[in-house]
Amino acid sequence: MRLLAAAAVAGVLVAFIALPGVGGVGLTARDAVNDFQKMDAELNTAPPPEKTVVYDAKGEQIAVFFDKYRESVRLDQIAPIMQKAVIAIEDSRFYQHGALDLKGTLRALVNNASSDSTQGGSTLTQQYVKNLLVENAKSEEEYRKVTAPTLDRKIRELRYALRLEETMSKNQILEGYLNIAYFGGGAYGVQAAAKRWFGKTAKELILPEAALLAGITQNPSAYDPVQHPRDARKRRDTVLYRMAQLGMITKAQADAAAAQPIKLNEDKPIGGCETSKAPFFCEYVKYEMYQILSGGKYWDMPKDRQAEIESKLRRGGYVIRTTLDMKAQNALDKAVRSRVSPTGNKVAAEAMVEPGTGHIKAIGQSKLFGAGPGKTSLNLAADSRHGGGIGVSAGSTFKTFTLAVALEKRIPIRTSIHSPSRMTVSGFTDCKGQYYGPWTVKNSDPAENGPYNLKNGTWLSVNTFYAQLEKRVGLCDAVKMAERFGMKRGNGQPLQQVPSQVLGVNDVDMVHLAAAYAGFAARGKYCEPVAVTDVVTPDGTKLKLPEKKCKQVIAQNVADQVNEILRGVLTRGTAKNIGSIGRPAAGKTGTCEDFTCAVFAGHTPNLAAAVAYWDLRGPWRYKVYGVYGATIPAPIWAQSMRGALAGEPAPDFTAPVGDFGDLTDVPDVRGRPIHEAMDILRRAGFNPEVVSRPIASNRPPGTVANTSPGPRQEAEPGAKVMIYVSNGRDRDDRPRRPRRDDFPWPFGD
Repeated sequence: MRLLAAAAVAGVLVAFIALPGVGGVGLTARDAVNDFQKMDAELNTAPPPEKTVVYDAKGEQIAVFFDKYRESVRLDQIAPIMQKAVIAIEDSRFYQHGALDLKGTLRALVNNASSDSTQGGSTLTQQYVKNLLVENAKSEEEYRKVTAPTLDRKIRELRYALRLEETMSKNQILEGYLNIAYFGGGAYGVQAAAKRWFGKTAKELILPEAALLAGITQNPSAYDPVQHPRDARKRRDTVLYRMAQLGMITKAQADAAAAQPIKLNEDKPIGGCETSKAPFFCEYVKYEMYQILSGGKYWDMPKDRQAEIESKLRRGGYVIRTTLDMKAQNALDKAVRSRVSPTGNKVAAEAMVEPGTGHIKAIGQSKLFGAGPGKTSLNLAADSRHGGGIGVSAGSTFKTFTLAVALEKRIPIRTSIHSPSRMTVSGFTDCKGQYYGPWTVKNSDPAENGPYNLKNGTWLSVNTFYAQLEKRVGLCDAVKMAERFGMKRGNGQPLQQVPSQVLGVNDVDMVHLAAAYAGFAARGKYCEPVAVTDVVTPDGTKLKLPEKKCKQVIAQNVADQVNEILRGVLTRGTAKNIGSIGRPAAGKTGTCEDFTCAVFAGHTPNLAAAVAYWDLRGPWRYKVYGVYGATIPAPIWAQSMRGALAGEPAPDFTAPVGDFGDLTDVPDVRGRPIHEAMDILRRAGFNPEVVSRPIASNRPPGTVANTSPGPRQEAEPGAKVMIYVSNGRDRDDRPRRPRRDDFPWPFGD
């Protein structure tokens, strides 16, 4: 019965191929033949889905995405012995027959009918067709249809195979099959299989390796060389002796290869960001690609459509070039993890952005990437749309935007505002005209109580000063200035327009904060953050990327003046103790409300970075008492910047031009002759005047003993500077502090 049934099937197939147009065939057979001839024979033979590879700015691979690990190659890149092994065991008459090997099919059917063993009757072309149909299936329903054990499916595969034999050469079909077949271990295609099992390319395969791979394809699970080594070896030897039987190799070669144990050099393919050298930057790129592949609609799609986009990234075979600088990334990783334990609850996150381009150079955090204990895949430096959370409070780094508004409105730098340690301010109105009632604000240091101006109020980060300055410039304008520099909340929502925004109550991400400070470094030119610069499809087509705009958002001289004031934060202000990074730099510390977090953002003319520190379990419940922006974030920033910029040019900031109502440092002219000192003071813009009565001093007689205002103190341009002449009567080798009775009136602070 089995033989008769097999013969009947074979007869139908033969009729389809051999008898169209021949008289005497029954009506059913003729109709079937007609239907067969009318079947759609066009099959998508485009290269199967391949891995997507991500590269850094220098062209080094940093990540791979794939559903099926595959790397297509040309036939001349596959060892001839591998080609022979596959032909020998799968379709020995491949180069002699057409789409259907009648002799082979009948032999297999007779053997299967008369014994318990089975032989395959499908040609390589038919197997290639089956694999193509599986790869082209876009849904579970389509997959079930193209793998169903039905005669209809076999007939349809045969029709496609006939068409391929008409339109493709035998070598093209063999190449296609070798690139699409599954060789176990997650490796699709012979190149991936050679790397997966032997750590070499397909061109480097030798006889026993080729025989093993050729044997696996019949049943990749049963012949897995790790899980079932005996069965895999037995199957390999079957391939070897079949090759010898066909004269492809000698019996001696088969014996020698069969005597060898299976020797593997495994290289297990692992995709995604987990094995990347820069996993959190990789995560940012992944979500950026989702937006690119969905035309910017990924976050508005239902879950099933999002899944399709995610699959498209893994299966598309894209080449993605990014802005990542591994030197900067390594410096960042070292800095955050040397100061914050990767296994603790406290975390540090940092992002680096290039001024003038918006190119993200590095993204990282103290936590290691992954799903295991103490690890996380949450991209803490990024916003929610790039795999991050909602961000953290910006702290006093937001004061910089209010400073920029004040300078743009030409509020003089020397403007003095009495700023007590605690006060209540009212009269704020947002951009919609909503009025905000009294707001009570206090300084972090109760000793901060007195007059402050735009310089020292920024250097010392005086909250009550900035509350009053925000009222002068207007709440709406202060918020709009932050928005000009790309600031928004970490959840993607607009900034909250509340008076306390000047103290950084909005939760933001470090990528956008770094990009904002990069805008100041670029003299007021803000560029949207960019991680992906180029995406190429397997056929060489470049995808159109979303436009990332750069825009001059404030005048260059205003930005220059902001930078000049922020430089003082690192030399005279809250961050003066972190030490020099070996080049001109500017920045702003930020301590979040009630010690919920600490932040630092800073820049040089060629790199900007922002760092945040908080407790991952929840900043309001688990606070970081005693930690300020200058105590952990600023040192991390300094260390990472030194490493990232090592060996790079060290340009200076552009000196601000124009009258911003600034104060000027009084030059130190002590010990100089009177005429020389007066000349220096005049060139500095002051009006020097000599006090007639000399005073006791350890300076040489007739030289300058001191000045009022004193050396390096600030005074308005054109202000009078009193010069006190030394009488040389107090000339020991130890300089002493001047006494008040040395002068007609007190001088300096």
